[in-house]
Amino acid sequence: AAAPGTGGDGRQDGARDGRQDSGRGEPKTLWGSSEPRPPAAGSGQPSPQQRTETLGFYESDRGRKKKRSLSDLSLLRFISAELTRGYFLEHNEAKYTEQRERVYTCMRIPKELEKLMFFGIFLCLDAFLYVFTLLPLRVFLAMFRFITLPCYGLRDRRLLQPAQVCDMLKGVILVICYFMMHYVDYSMMYHLIRGQSVIKLYIIYNMLEVADRLISSFGQDILDALYWTATEPKERKRAHIGVIPHFFMAVLYVFLHAILIMVQATTLNVAFNSHNKSLLTIMMSNNFVEIKGSVFKKFEKNNLFQMSNSDIKERFTNYVLLLIVCLRNMEQFSWNPDHLWVLFPDVCMVVASEIAVDIVKHAFITKFNDITADVYSEYRASLAFDLVSSRQKNAYTDYSDSVSRRMGFIPLPLAVLLIRVVTSSIKVQGVLAYVCVVLFYCGLISLKVLNSIVLLGKSCQYVKEAKMEEKLFNPVLTATPGKPAGKQQGTFKSTQGISTDENGSTSVTNQPVHQKENMPSLLVTSNSDQFLTTPDGEEKDISQDSSELKHRSAKKDLLEIDRFTICGNRID
Repeated sequence: AAAPGTGGDGRQDGARDGRQDSGRGEPKTLWGSSEPRPPAAGSGQPSPQQRTETLGFYESDRGRKKKRSLSDLSLLRFISAELTRGYFLEHNEAKYTEQRERVYTCMRIPKELEKLMFFGIFLCLDAFLYVFTLLPLRVFLAMFRFITLPCYGLRDRRLLQPAQVCDMLKGVILVICYFMMHYVDYSMMYHLIRGQSVIKLYIIYNMLEVADRLISSFGQDILDALYWTATEPKERKRAHIGVIPHFFMAVLYVFLHAILIMVQATTLNVAFNSHNKSLLTIMMSNNFVEIKGSVFKKFEKNNLFQMSNSDIKERFTNYVLLLIVCLRNMEQFSWNPDHLWVLFPDVCMVVASEIAVDIVKHAFITKFNDITADVYSEYRASLAFDLVSSRQKNAYTDYSDSVSRRMGFIPLPLAVLLIRVVTSSIKVQGVLAYVCVVLFYCGLISLKVLNSIVLLGKSCQYVKEAKMEEKLFNPVLTATPGKPAGKQQGTFKSTQGISTDENGSTSVTNQPVHQKENMPSLLVTSNSDQFLTTPDGEEKDISQDSSELKHRSAKKDLLEIDRFTICGNRID
């Protein structure tokens, strides 16, 4: 007789066994049918593909005597698996290395940023001291040359050199605006602002900041237009409205900008003298609004360079405003030294808030845009290049004007306001007082000369470290960006590096040589431009050829970026 489950009745016995097994609670097959599993060849065990999968484990075979206990599928086993579960970070080594570098970059940002700020603030100080120290002396030398001109005769058919004409224009604008500021009553403005509510003053302060940025962008263009109109060669066809209209526009701009800064200083003075200090707290909290408006924007290297220049200018301007506030308060308290310690905590709070906001803002901008901390060294080298190039024999602009274009810092309105406040706060009477004024002026000149020497040495060091000497010694003929090469007309650009005299000595302080009218402009460019070039930065150079506009993309160098250059993003 056939064995049970085999032979002729094997199929029925197998089916019966399968029904009995399913009745005992055995799980069904993967397809959910109750048909028996076909045995594997050479064995009575089913294949792994036909086993039921539960939580990553296969069901044990029917032939095993030891069944899996129900406790293996319990909550205790799940908790045990969660507690003993492991993983390996080296499987994604690149990602975690990048995250660690971002942390190190954020830790380096405060140091690198403050090194740039420190260098930039001293650049602004050098341009600011120039107005009080060397500019009056240069104006005196230009007037002496103009008076004694008949004794020497005309050598190059010019009454004065272009730099001397610009110096005299600056001096005349400074004197006229100073006398115009006497008609503005500071005390009346102070009490008028003090009578306003806190929320009104907060709105006024924000409006003043926006107006200062807008008027600065337009003011430097007005001054540059005046300088070029006054020094443009007369042989050319007249394409301007005249020197006198430009001069009145410049005087009006400097006067209005000085009044705007005076209102800012007055508002800050009211906040300092308020009893509950709530206004000062609200005004300082306005700095943290910059974080919200800047951090979550897309920034490139050029945009971050603009923001860094703006922060340098804003910090230096705040230092001058704090100086004005302290002078006005000390005058009201008869120069009592004890009152200075009363103002000291508020001054420290303003400075600390500015530093904290700048650090946080730049740290997160570099984090979100994958910008390394080494970019601030490039920015510092770019600012140093401006200082070194302004000392060349054929420099095309004064250094103070270069700082104005690069950072948006215009020293004339701020100098007019500071002179007005100092002369109204300090009374000079007696011979000893005038001697002290002369000694103070000599001290300012010494500070200016010392600051210029140190800055020039540091700038040469930064330029050498950045390997930018080729831009000084090996200039290349190029066209001005945005214009065809054939349409260049009389633009004064930096033409050559540090020159060599007949005796073989280098010269960086000689008078510029007048260029010919039809001589094309020379831009200081070389292959080292790749160092200060944003990889994805593009600009459109438009030229007309057969009534068609052809656009070509070019890399924009940091040396071509000033405070108000649009780089495809919002300027902050």
